[in-house]
Amino acid sequence: MEDTIDTIDFLDTANQEIDGKYLTFFLDSQLFGVPISDVVQIIGMQEITPVPDSPVYAKGVINLRGSIIPLIDIRLRFGKPELEYNDRTCIIVTKLEEAYIGFLVDSVNEVSVIEEENISSTPTVISGNSANTYVTGIGRLHGKVVLLVDPKKILNNDEIKQVEKALDQL
Repeated sequence: MEDTIDTIDFLDTANQEIDGKYLTFFLDSQLFGVPISDVVQIIGMQEITPVPDSPVYAKGVINLRGSIIPLIDIRLRFGKPELEYNDRTCIIVTKLEEAYIGFLVDSVNEVSVIEEENISSTPTVISGNSANTYVTGIGRLHGKVVLLVDPKKILNNDEIKQVEKALDQL
């Protein structure tokens, strides 16, 4: 796998202030956000190659300029019903440790600044919920609630190993 993937210009985080910036995206009508520092690239839908014996949320892989990128359908990972992909479906490419991974989302909204004073911790009422492992906070943006997600925690170690094992079969 190549060491680098070209990023799109507005995500060139090396030359700009990134603290408090989040890429927001939709699943159904629910708004989520990931720190822009975790985003490598945003791309439109590509042809997906299914990988046998993968978890249901691991939709397969794409070839992005010579790099094989596994795709995780966030909708399925978050326990939402599966929908057909359309022209608004996007792939958010992130880097987890030494590998790139793509997260399929219904649509990308925008890059927004969410000030620290507009971010609350995850309520303890959902502390027993598995979502608490990857939801790091709740932001308020333009009167809307944004669930802030850590992409490094969307998959646990066992799930990462499952995806890696399926990729090794290619």
